[in-house]
Amino acid sequence: MSNAIAIALKESKAYFSTPTAYIVGAMFLILTGIFFVFDITRPFADASVRGFITWAAFFVIFLSPLLTMRLLAEEQKLGTLELLLTSPVKDWEVVMGKYIASLFFLFATIALTVYYVLLLYVFGDPDTGPILSAYLGLFFYGAASLAVGLLSSSLSSNQIVSAVVGTAVLLILANVDRVANLVEGITADVLHEVSMNTHFLDFTRGIIDTSHVVYYLSITVVFLFLTVRSLETRRWR
Repeated sequence: MSNAIAIALKESKAYFSTPTAYIVGAMFLILTGIFFVFDITRPFADASVRGFITWAAFFVIFLSPLLTMRLLAEEQKLGTLELLLTSPVKDWEVVMGKYIASLFFLFATIALTVYYVLLLYVFGDPDTGPILSAYLGLFFYGAASLAVGLLSSSLSSNQIVSAVVGTAVLLILANVDRVANLVEGITADVLHEVSMNTHFLDFTRGIIDTSHVVYYLSITVVFLFLTVRSLETRRWR
């Protein structure tokens, strides 16, 4: 585990030393800020973060692949991934180290949006419970999205390709429930349960259901497992 921590620290420093990560993070804050203003200035607006958090989750779909696209793709392009894999570091430690670094940067960015919540408390009287549950849901949503993005980064040495693939997979996972409206029976139920957005809505309403937590943890674990397997296949290429 010490190797994973060392890799996480190295990648975290890389995030905070490159302008790309700051630009991506700034765009996220600007966009979420715009929709926060739209949400609280509409007629009869509630003192809640439900509308803003819903948009934040949508932007995370595009933010996560951008944050993870270089983690493994760049290593492949520069030829340093083979060197890393032949060192006394296990594949899962490489994956976990890079994942933890991306997770830290994403939630450092999300933490800055707490400023919007403070504004609600200054000018309104919001209910704390739904706010905490909404941020918890966004945490799980982001964690699962980063795992998908990391798998995409392991599949190609081209960062743009990795970002596009990751975004496409996340868009499908998030909106597959829309297809469920076009079919009936068990197929509709399965598609509805697979959707990331379906499991996210309750969090924004102040409801914490263990089935939703298990869903996001399962998505995260499965895609991280697939990323490890993707790295292992490189030993046989």
